[in-house]
Amino acid sequence: MSTKTPQAIRGTQDIFGVDAEAFAFVVETFERVRKLYRFRRIEMPVFEKTEVFSRSIGETTDVVSKEMYSFLDRGDESLTLRPEFTAGIARAFITNGWQQHAPLKVATHGPLFRYERPQKGRYRQFHQLDAEIIGAAEPQADVELLVMADQLLKELGIADGVTLMLNTLGDGTSREAWRAALVDYFRAVKGELSEDSQERLEKNPLRILDSKDPRDKVFVGDAPKIDDYLSAEAQDFFGKVTSGLDAAGVAWTRAPSLVRGLDYYRHTAFEFVTDRLGAQGTVLGGGRYDGLMESLGGPPTPAVGWAAGIERLAMLVGDAGCAIADQLEAAVLVENDSGLESAIRLLSQLRATGISGEIIASGSPKKRYDKAVKLNPQAILRVNETGYYGYSMDGNNDRLLAFLKTLP
Repeated sequence: MSTKTPQAIRGTQDIFGVDAEAFAFVVETFERVRKLYRFRRIEMPVFEKTEVFSRSIGETTDVVSKEMYSFLDRGDESLTLRPEFTAGIARAFITNGWQQHAPLKVATHGPLFRYERPQKGRYRQFHQLDAEIIGAAEPQADVELLVMADQLLKELGIADGVTLMLNTLGDGTSREAWRAALVDYFRAVKGELSEDSQERLEKNPLRILDSKDPRDKVFVGDAPKIDDYLSAEAQDFFGKVTSGLDAAGVAWTRAPSLVRGLDYYRHTAFEFVTDRLGAQGTVLGGGRYDGLMESLGGPPTPAVGWAAGIERLAMLVGDAGCAIADQLEAAVLVENDSGLESAIRLLSQLRATGISGEIIASGSPKKRYDKAVKLNPQAILRVNETGYYGYSMDGNNDRLLAFLKTLP
């Protein structure tokens, strides 16, 4: 049997200290904002049948072909750890009869899994926030989600330097005409494209537009633009989204090369981006996916949603100094052991009142005092064999002072 100390699996992380506080701050802020917007909380399975993701994400995508954690269970059925939330939520909407609640606003957060090369802000087990509106075809749903995302970033204190990049993919007819034009355009220079783009040309030509390969970027600037193929209905839809954002005071920038490669995406596509995270510049992204339910065997159902990486948001929060751990309010100092029961009673009363407290009851009297000071509390409450007898205060805490006045 090996005595070698086990190490964390590559691409995973153990989060502690200020990093954990920033992570918790992101989640707590998300929970508060989603309640403001009346999004219902849902919890989803961590794994699904593999076909849920292969049918929804697309067999030809890197996620399905290279990055999914799939395995056979004891019943010889192929299961996959979720690489994203939307497909599982769509499956749940269909199988649980959630259509009766449409339009349905839902939100969740938790771990996702992809086997990819770890780098700053990218892990093999990572965590996301997710918000979806299912069953609403109106552009107001897109506006609602974008305004919610914008408020989340502001409440996290990281909105400065983050830009909303916005595009339209048009309706089905517009998108198909644009796709055909892109195939004709890129086919003429196929031999000069990167290997990945040559492979995507026939299957997924829109993905060439967001390629980072310099060989592809040479041609992207002159590629056909979606605006030349938008139907009147698609133009009207996008106009209502942008006017809604303007009315809500949400700044946006048009990004004509921003795409979603899968066929079920329609109309709005967006990303909130920053240059403060190096290569991983997207902190939140999403779009409208009106054809997804049909790809999973459900009825035609309009939907729009977004997801945001908690780790990336937490990095920005930490850099901005926004997630400061709450200061300890009261340290209960047990000056001799005979006062321990009184100290425990006092500590319970503090916490029942909503005041944070810690007890110091080990070591010599001097060490106990030094420990109390090191905790940097707002107040040190002293207890001896007769019970509570006094305090020293550093800072203002009206709630704590009001509590102390109730003590004998």
